[in-house]
Amino acid sequence: MPGKPFAGKTARLIIKPSNSTGRRPTITLVIRPPEGGPPTALRTQVCGAFNEAQKTTAAHRQLAVSLSVVLERCAGELLDASGDVDVGVMPELEGFGEDDFRAEFMRCVVLLLQVKKSEGVGDILAMFVGVFLRHANEKGIPTRPPSEREFTQFLPETAGSRLTTHVLSTLLRFLPCKEKTVRLRATHLMAHIIISLETVDEDCYHLLKLGLMERLRDKEAIIRVQAVVALARFVRERDHHWSDGLEGIDEDDSCGLLEELLIVLQHDPSADVRRSLMLSIPSTPVTLPYILERARDTDVATRRALYTHVLPALGDFRHLSLLMREKLLRWGLRDRDEQVRNATACLFRGRWIEDCGRQGQLGAEEVPTDGIQAKIDALLELLARIDIMNSGDEDNVACEAMREFWAGRPDYREEVRFPDAFWDDLTPESAFLARTLNDYYCGMGDACYCGTNDANCRAVVEEKMPEATKLAFFIQGYTNKLLESLQSNQALREGEDEEDTVEQEFIIEQLLHIALTMDFSDEMGRRKMFALLRETIAIAELPDEITKLAIEVLRNICGPGAANEREFCGVVLEAVAEVHDAIVEYGNMEDNEDESFHSACSELSESQPTKPEALDSRGNAGNEEAEEAKAIRQIVVHMKCLHMAQCMLQIIAGDLQQNMHLVAMLNNLVVPAVRSHEAPIRERGLLCLGLCCLLDKNLAAENLMLFQHCFMKGHNALQVNAVYILTDILETHPSLLIEPNTDPDRQKSILRVFSKGIKAYDTPEVHSATTTALTKLMLASVIKDEDLLRQAVICFFDPATKDNDCVRQALSYFLPTYCHTRRENMEQMAKVAGAVMHAVVKLSEGLEEGEDMVGVSAVGHMLADWTDARKIVVRDGAGVHWDEAGKNDNQAINGDIHLVLAESLLGRALHHGCSREEKRAVIGILGRLYVTPNSAIEKLQSTKDLVTEAIDNKIAIDAASRTALNKLHLSLGKALSEAGKSQPKVDTPVSPIAEDGLNAVHGDGEGGQASSMALTVEEEGNGKECDSVMEELLDDEDDMQG
Repeated sequence: MPGKPFAGKTARLIIKPSNSTGRRPTITLVIRPPEGGPPTALRTQVCGAFNEAQKTTAAHRQLAVSLSVVLERCAGELLDASGDVDVGVMPELEGFGEDDFRAEFMRCVVLLLQVKKSEGVGDILAMFVGVFLRHANEKGIPTRPPSEREFTQFLPETAGSRLTTHVLSTLLRFLPCKEKTVRLRATHLMAHIIISLETVDEDCYHLLKLGLMERLRDKEAIIRVQAVVALARFVRERDHHWSDGLEGIDEDDSCGLLEELLIVLQHDPSADVRRSLMLSIPSTPVTLPYILERARDTDVATRRALYTHVLPALGDFRHLSLLMREKLLRWGLRDRDEQVRNATACLFRGRWIEDCGRQGQLGAEEVPTDGIQAKIDALLELLARIDIMNSGDEDNVACEAMREFWAGRPDYREEVRFPDAFWDDLTPESAFLARTLNDYYCGMGDACYCGTNDANCRAVVEEKMPEATKLAFFIQGYTNKLLESLQSNQALREGEDEEDTVEQEFIIEQLLHIALTMDFSDEMGRRKMFALLRETIAIAELPDEITKLAIEVLRNICGPGAANEREFCGVVLEAVAEVHDAIVEYGNMEDNEDESFHSACSELSESQPTKPEALDSRGNAGNEEAEEAKAIRQIVVHMKCLHMAQCMLQIIAGDLQQNMHLVAMLNNLVVPAVRSHEAPIRERGLLCLGLCCLLDKNLAAENLMLFQHCFMKGHNALQVNAVYILTDILETHPSLLIEPNTDPDRQKSILRVFSKGIKAYDTPEVHSATTTALTKLMLASVIKDEDLLRQAVICFFDPATKDNDCVRQALSYFLPTYCHTRRENMEQMAKVAGAVMHAVVKLSEGLEEGEDMVGVSAVGHMLADWTDARKIVVRDGAGVHWDEAGKNDNQAINGDIHLVLAESLLGRALHHGCSREEKRAVIGILGRLYVTPNSAIEKLQSTKDLVTEAIDNKIAIDAASRTALNKLHLSLGKALSEAGKSQPKVDTPVSPIAEDGLNAVHGDGEGGQASSMALTVEEEGNGKECDSVMEELLDDEDDMQG
């Protein structure tokens, strides 16, 4: 037959460079007919189409139409106007059948499977195959609306459908091929064909699904990418089966396609696979949570793709749940990558605000005609959709989102105005809107991105915000409304619904935040605000957050300076006294009511003497209820007073003994609260006492024992507060612990607190608080205890802390920073290395089934790195930070620290209780040490003696350990010889040691040059004469071979 393949050589791939000069040669794929016979007309048509298609994608549609005509001509489906087969078209194809076209087409497809992934023509031809098959299938399928079209159905018998089935069936046989290039191209072609087709035969669908699901476990990530892209198309077309949950999958899909894809989306090790699946899989109620989880993906590009492509394509964000919106904003705006943060900000201030601007989509009735009013309404709705009352705190995500909004939308920033009518009818959203714009211009913290100077920002604030007097009246009005609501709630009877005051409280908080940024240059406004807040903080019924903000505003009004601070303390403590007097007044009222009740009962008993027992029981019950209510009232008021004192103490910094108001508060309020029998009052009093100790060193020294006792005997929450108080006191008054004349018992008791806390594995909150506090104090050089350092290092490697992320994160930052900042810290780490290795080996030996931890060798690598003197960061006279290895040539690195590490490790290895595994781990570290002749000769000699003793005692149990010991011995010997040569031959003073621990090496005469040779174990040469130790090293070769 004319279409039968020729015998002999098959078609081959020819790569030829283009004739252009001055550019990198391009690769061109040329489909040649197989040698051994003349080319046929059909082969010329098919190969010509493939040759033209690989040049550009612009001609794919035209080439697909031409090639489909050839297919119809060969299959006899090309009809004329009368409905008969048109034999006048392409008469040169007379005699060729559908099988001949199928063979020629598949020959080109199979040749394409040999193209490597680095060749771009492979991707282009794969696209052409998909376009052609789609066009060939469309001509034989009746036109149907998309709602009535199914992806898997029995196709009508046409040449295009039969060719498609044949191509896919043939490619399926290449999927398990051992050659990765063939597997890649086969999967790639199938993905393009599946994406291009509207429908697939039902039988072929199941075969494709099974074959592609096997490729989900392929070892090549790029093959898995193509597999998930193809399978995602199956899910997209069948998503209506799974819209109500995974249990809606029918029996034919028992292989669990959707479950497999969701597992790949969560756990595939390749970021490209996860990202491709995230972009391809349809968004349904089942898949959406898994897609949005990629906001926490470890790959930056995947997180960025979610915010730039997936979320904008989801449609209206208001269909997402409130919790998911808050999570997406928090994860995106606090991402470590700047591009992800920018993408999240663009999504919030771009797409989401546009969705809110489309009024009527979710049921809005009217469309505002005013442009600026429409913008304001859209922005208010956006704020309502992100739950600002629960996420609108200063450190929460709503403030960060609005900060980015104002920074990226100058049109909103310039057009927004706040007339008096706006302030008269505030909502939580409008109040938060005004507060965030004020914060943006005033530059509180990092909120100012306006790019203008302070004068311009202040002018804008004065223009848009009310003056101090007006703001004080607004605060007073909303405070009165809140008090009315609180009083009405107290007067309600049992079973009646209380009025929700959360929105009113939130509005007042936002107004107080605005007041925090005012300069109060207007004396009238300052007096009005001062008088208002003075009365406000004395109201016991107000929430704690409003009281805290009011006290902070009062501190700003009073101004800086010691005198103003004393005035501020006096004002606050007067309010505290007024709140405290409410207890007495309330008690007197209760006593009067009790007297009236008793007199009424006595009169009633005289008139009705037949029921005295019933009257007595009622009177006793009434007394008990009154006493209980009075006790609760006293506790609430005492807590309010202590809260006011705590807020005041947190924002002052003067000397406690110089402020008579603070001394009176300490004696009359704080000390009685600490001695109270009520646990809430006692704990709040303890916090206030700790704040007072920060203001007076003597008071702190007297109460250290109290805080230690609270940690040792208290519950978890009290222990956390106690360790935080102790840490703050030691940071503020470090002389309490590090002075030479410090009481040794005090030092031991404080260190005992941290030693107990860092071992509290069963209470994660206490463990994390103690670890964080200890790392801060050790970085500040307040605590310099080797035992605590050893416990911290062991805690870092202990598998018991793997679930405590706070502990692991704190120690992962602390340990390298602690060692590389000070030479003394590094020496301490070297001294405890032996004990650390012993503990780590014990932990690894005691692992239970299912537990894992970092390898012992990896621990040795870390210890060697943390004690490497070349990585110490020092500061020169100009204040520049750099490593010791980058110092000038007139200074050399002192390698004593690794010698200390070697002594610590060898001392542990020579111990009689050291096990075989521990010896192997300890000696393995010795091969990574940095040995230099700039170290002290005594230190070099003592370390060499220890190595010699270790070799003589034969502590090395394998060839690798013996090699490490022998090489270290050689390095120390050469370092000693170099150090001896560098010693002066005349009596001259020894080079002084600098403050940072470096030996200064100077030139030794005219033309002389400093001799500084650093020897490491890894850089030993092999061409010098060896001593007797080398003979032992050579003798070990037999052992290593064995």
